[in-house]
Amino acid sequence: MWSILLTSALVVYIVQIAAVFIMEHRRPAQLTAWLLIVFACPFIGFIAYLLLGKDYVKRKRIERFKEETVRYANEISEKSISAEQLGNEQFIIQEKLYTMLTGLVPFPITRNNETRILTNGHETFEAILGQLELAEHHIHMDYYTIRDDDVGKRFLEVLTRKAREGIEVRVVYDGIGSMHLSDAYVEDLRRAGVQTSCFLPPRIALFDRKLNYRNHRKIVVVDGKVGFVGGINIGDEYLGKNQKLGFWRDTHLQLMGDSVYYLQEIFMNDWAFAASEELSGQVYMPKHTAKGNEHVLIVSSKPGQHNHQIVEVMFAAINAASSRIYIATPYFIPDPSLMMGLRTAALGGVDVRLIIPGIGDSKLVLLATLSYIQEMLDAGVKVYRYQKGFIHAKVMIVDQMLATVGTANVDMRSLLSNFELNAVLFDQGTIKRLEADFIEDLKHSRELDQREFIRRPYRQKLAEALFRMLSPLL
Repeated sequence: MWSILLTSALVVYIVQIAAVFIMEHRRPAQLTAWLLIVFACPFIGFIAYLLLGKDYVKRKRIERFKEETVRYANEISEKSISAEQLGNEQFIIQEKLYTMLTGLVPFPITRNNETRILTNGHETFEAILGQLELAEHHIHMDYYTIRDDDVGKRFLEVLTRKAREGIEVRVVYDGIGSMHLSDAYVEDLRRAGVQTSCFLPPRIALFDRKLNYRNHRKIVVVDGKVGFVGGINIGDEYLGKNQKLGFWRDTHLQLMGDSVYYLQEIFMNDWAFAASEELSGQVYMPKHTAKGNEHVLIVSSKPGQHNHQIVEVMFAAINAASSRIYIATPYFIPDPSLMMGLRTAALGGVDVRLIIPGIGDSKLVLLATLSYIQEMLDAGVKVYRYQKGFIHAKVMIVDQMLATVGTANVDMRSLLSNFELNAVLFDQGTIKRLEADFIEDLKHSRELDQREFIRRPYRQKLAEALFRMLSPLL
C-alpha cells in the first residue's frame, strides 16, 4: 500500500515539474524560479504556480486601442517627425535606433512639449495638487499605491471638492499596491462623486490567475492638457516620513503638450479595463496652448510575451551608446539582454554608472539586486550605493542622445510582469538637468570597490544566490 502511494506521489510530482517546464519554457528566468519553488514545496508550490504563474493572456478589453481617439491625437500632434527634426546630432547618427523607436512603439515621437523635472516628493505633490486645483473639466489619476495618510488626505480633500464642483474625477488604483487603502477612503471619494475603480482586485485576480500582474503606473492627467508620470505614488514615505528609509530620493515628470494625449490614451485604456467604461470624444483630447518644442516619446508595456516595449527601448538605447550610460534604479534585477548590453558597453569603453540603494525597502529584493553586482564590477561598470536615504528614482541617460524617466525599474518584475509607463526625452536641456541630478546623487553615494565587494560574507553570497533564482517573482 505504502509503495503504491509513494509511487503515485512521485508520478504526480514528476508531472508537476514537467508541466512547469512545458508552460514556462519560453521564459527561462521564470522557469528557474518556479522550479525552485516546486522542488522545495511539492504540491503546494505547484498550486501556487497555477494561481500566480500564468503567462498573461491578451484580452480584447485591455489590448484594443481606441483608434478614433488615437487618430485625432495624432492629427493634432503632427505625427511625422524625422531624426533631423529632433535637433539632436547624436541621434541623427543613430538612424537604426530612430527607426526602431518609431516602429516599435504604437505612439509617435511628439514635438510640441514642455517638461519639468521634479526631484522629490514635496516638489511633486505641490505641482500635482496645484494643477488639480486648476482643473476645469476632468481629473484622471492612475496609481499603484494610494495611502490613507496625511498626503493621501490632502489628495482626498482636493479630489472630493473638485468633484462636488462638477469636475469629472476618475481614480484607478492597483489591487495589490493599494491593498491597505481603507474602504472608508474609497467611500469618501465615491460619496463626493469621484468615480473609482480597482485594477485587478486581489480576490478576482486570484481566481482569474492574474495575482502576479500589477498596474505599477503613476499617471495624472488634468483637462487633457497637463500630465504627470514618474516614480512617486501617494503616501507619506515620499516626504521622508518612513523612519527606516529616511530621505526619499525620487524623480517625477510634468508634461504639457502633445505627449499628454498619449498619457490620456493609456489612462483611458486602463479605465476601460478596470471600470468597464469606454471614454471617448475630443473633450478628453483638447487642443493645448503649450509653446515648447521639446520632443517626447511615451512608451508603455504590459505583461505578455510581445508587450515588452520598455525593455526593448532600453536595450536599443544601451546598444547605441558611445560615451556614457547613467542609470539610477531602486531594484536592479535585469533580464539577460540588459545584463549583456550593459556589460558589453562597459567592456567596450562606455562609461557605465549605476546607482542602487544603500538601504532597501525590501531586504529580499536588495539581496537579489546585490547578486548581479559582481558581474557588473567585473565588466568595468561603476556601481554606487546611495547613502543619503532611499533612492527610488527610475532614470536612464544615454550619451547626450536621450534620457528616460518613468515608473519602470530595471528589474524583471517591472519589465516583464507589470503594467508600466516611461517617457523618452530628447531635449538637450532636460538631459543636462537629469545629468546634474545624477551627479548630485553620486555625491551622496559610495562607490563599491571590486576587491572589497568580493570579500562579503559567504552566508550573504548564499542568500543572494537563492533570491537571484527567485528574483523574477519578487
